[in-house]
Amino acid sequence: MTDAPPPAPTAPAPATPAPDAPRVQLRTPRQWVSLALGVALLFTGCVLAGRWQWNRHVDRDAQIAVIEANYASQPVPIDELLDGPGDVVPASEAWRQVTVTGRYDADKTVLLRNRPVEGQAAFHVLVPFVTDEGTVIVVNRGWVPYGADSATPASLPAPPSGDVELTLRLRADEPAADNGAPPGQAQAINTAQVLAAGPDGAAWAQGRTYSGYGVLAAEDGQPVQGLGTPPVPDTDPRSHLSYAFQWWVFAVGGVAGFLVLIRRERRDATLDALGDLPHPFAALGDQDRGREPEAGGDAGTHGQRGATRSPGSSARRRGRQSAEEIEDALIDSSSTR
Repeated sequence: MTDAPPPAPTAPAPATPAPDAPRVQLRTPRQWVSLALGVALLFTGCVLAGRWQWNRHVDRDAQIAVIEANYASQPVPIDELLDGPGDVVPASEAWRQVTVTGRYDADKTVLLRNRPVEGQAAFHVLVPFVTDEGTVIVVNRGWVPYGADSATPASLPAPPSGDVELTLRLRADEPAADNGAPPGQAQAINTAQVLAAGPDGAAWAQGRTYSGYGVLAAEDGQPVQGLGTPPVPDTDPRSHLSYAFQWWVFAVGGVAGFLVLIRRERRDATLDALGDLPHPFAALGDQDRGREPEAGGDAGTHGQRGATRSPGSSARRRGRQSAEEIEDALIDSSSTR
């Protein structure tokens, strides 16, 4: 009895190919719309913020120009700048020096509180001044430090009695303060509020005041005695200009980042479309690595040097594009179709 031949091996059934999964996860149109809207909002917000800072820079620059032009100006009689009671000090005349002649009404002195000088708690001394023409202007004579508490000053030198000629720097009235103050004190240099804080109220000066006050520069040509000199106006331009450019750089950066994202998405889509196709320029690197050493050179040395060279660098030295550069050119041309 002969043995039966073994059964022939059966070929395995072909496996059902799995559906190709995407090689890269591309963004959906809805995601692109969301990104575009976000970039548009970012761009608009940054541009507006930069514009706001630019306007603040322009305003601050104009203020500094007025201070530098007027602070050291030659004094002129106040009648040359203000016609009479009720006149408002123009912004262009802020810090302009004027002269007035008359008398202090020392009994109606008012203290300005919560206005420190160089970090030191201080009261500013505000005294009504009645000119020879009968008009009334509030004068900031200077400042004194706090006393034992924040309710009273350490000392309060009296202004000179009798007729005196003052050199003042004009300022527009500050906005009226909403918060109250103890009797004889004020929270802002506002003519109506300062006069109202005096012992007799403001009725006595009704219709005789300017809409502005004066910062004392000299009394009868001499600096004031016993009081701290009012601080020099601040001419620091601050950082508005640099902030404006920073916001605009952010706006440009947001748009540039969005464009880079679009380019990368197109590149990924092109590579995904190539799938498993052989790289059309893969043979270039093999040809470069198999090239014989140049004549006249040391083969061993040339081999060592060649080992440290990249295919792209040797191709560029021979005036040809590298495989990577050709690949980028192919992808760019495909993405623009």
